[in-house]
Amino acid sequence: MPADGEPIGLEVARTGRLLNRAFDEALVRAGGSLPIWLIVTTLKRGDHVMQRDVAAAVGIEDATLTHHLNRMERAGLVTRRREPANRRNQVVELTPDGEELFVRMLATVRAFDRRLRAGVTGEELGQLRTLLHRLRTNAGTRG
Repeated sequence: MPADGEPIGLEVARTGRLLNRAFDEALVRAGGSLPIWLIVTTLKRGDHVMQRDVAAAVGIEDATLTHHLNRMERAGLVTRRREPANRRNQVVELTPDGEELFVRMLATVRAFDRRLRAGVTGEELGQLRTLLHRLRTNAGTRG
């Protein structure tokens, strides 16, 4: 163990898991989940409407996205249709219920962000972002 406490990677991993779980729980209370939030926000941006593009933008496998979209379609949150020019391509769109879910989840995301920022100054937030970026960079460096 390092002289200055636990390994930083362990602390970051533990914090990341806790934040991820708390964020997902807040989204579930709003009627969604983290994967649904990522999908809905990608669709809201409007630059990714093809199913394969949504998968790439969200960072999940196409098969995993299909699983989520099947559930979302059954819940009336999205529609999918084949593109006439290329039937292999599926266009995904939010329904009015999907738009409503987005609004609810957005309010939850904003509230969660305010909760996390409580007692943190703008300067500290900037330092945190810089440090997290440096840790991501260092983790990707082989050495």
